Amino acid sequence: MNTIIDSMALVRGSQRPSRSLHALAATAGTLAVLAVAGLYAPAWLTYLVTIAAGNALVSLGIVTLMRGGVVSFGQGMFFAAGGYGAALLFTHVGWTDALALAISGGALAMLLALPFAPLLARYRGIFFATLTLALSMVAYGVLMKWPELGGSDGFTVGRPTLLGERLDGPAGSYRLFLLTMAFAAVIGFLARTYFASPAGLVTLAARDNELRVEYLGASVRRLIGANFLIAAFFGGVGGALVVLSLGHVEPAFSYWTTSGEFVFIAVLAGYRSVPAVFVASFLLEIVRSFSSAYFPNTWQLALGLFLLLVIRFLPQGIGSLWTREAR
Repeated sequence: MNTIIDSMALVRGSQRPSRSLHALAATAGTLAVLAVAGLYAPAWLTYLVTIAAGNALVSLGIVTLMRGGVVSFGQGMFFAAGGYGAALLFTHVGWTDALALAISGGALAMLLALPFAPLLARYRGIFFATLTLALSMVAYGVLMKWPELGGSDGFTVGRPTLLGERLDGPAGSYRLFLLTMAFAAVIGFLARTYFASPAGLVTLAARDNELRVEYLGASVRRLIGANFLIAAFFGGVGGALVVLSLGHVEPAFSYWTTSGEFVFIAVLAGYRSVPAVFVASFLLEIVRSFSSAYFPNTWQLALGLFLLLVIRFLPQGIGSLWTREAR
C-alpha cells in the first residue's frame, strides 16, 4: 500500500509542473483577451464585469471554505471590512493608489478574521454558518450606529490613482477594469494552486470524511482556520475593488442579503472550479441587470428560477461542465 501511495505521489509530482504552466498560460491568455475586449466594449459592460469580478473574489473565499465542508453566511463582513478599510485609508490617511488600497483592504479583513478563526474552526454545518452570519450582522449594527463612518448612509470615496495617475474619465475606468482583472487573474491562479496543493487536497478529503483525515495526522481545525483567513483576505480585496469602482461604501455591504448573494454565486459555481466562480458572478450580474430593467417588480423571481434551473440540471455547479472530477 505504501508503495502504491508513493508511486501515485511521484506521478502527481511529475504532472503538477505541466498543469501549473498550463493554468498560468490559460490565465495570462484570458487576461489578455479581456484587456483587448475592454477597449471595444461599452462602458456599462466593462463596469458590470468589474463589479462581477470583485464579487467573485468574495465568493471565491466561500468556495475555499466549501471545499472543507463548511459554508460562511457572513462573508459580507469581510466584504465591508475591505471596502471600509480602503475608503478610510483614502479619506483619512491619504492613500490614493488603487493597488495599495486593494491589498490593504484584504490585509485588514484578514486581521479582523484572525481572532475568530480558532473559534469558528471548531464548528461545522449550520453552527458554522450561523456564527459567521451573526458576526456579519454585528458588524452591520456597528457600522449603522457609528457616525464617524457615515452611519446608515455610508460615505463617498474619490477617484483613486494608479502609479501616480488619477483614474478619471473613460480611460481611468478602463485602467480600473484592468486592475480588477489583474487581481482576479492572480488570486484565481493562486487559489487554483492552493486547491491542488497537499493542504488543499487534504481539505477536500476532510469534506468527505473528517475523522479519517484526523487519523492520518492532519489537523482539520487548523486547515479550516487557515481557509477562513484566506476567505477573509479574498473578501477584503473584493470589497476594496468594488468600493473603488462604485465610489461609495455603506453598511449594507455587511448585511445578510449581501452575504446571501455571495453564497448564491458559490452555489452556482460549485467548489470544483475556480473559473466557474467568475463565470457564475458575471451571469448573476447579467441576469440581475436585465431582470431589473425589464421586470422591475419580479427580478428576484427571475434570479430564483435561474438558481433552480442550475441546481436541477447542474447539481454540482457550473464548473461541472468542464471539470474532469465531476465527470
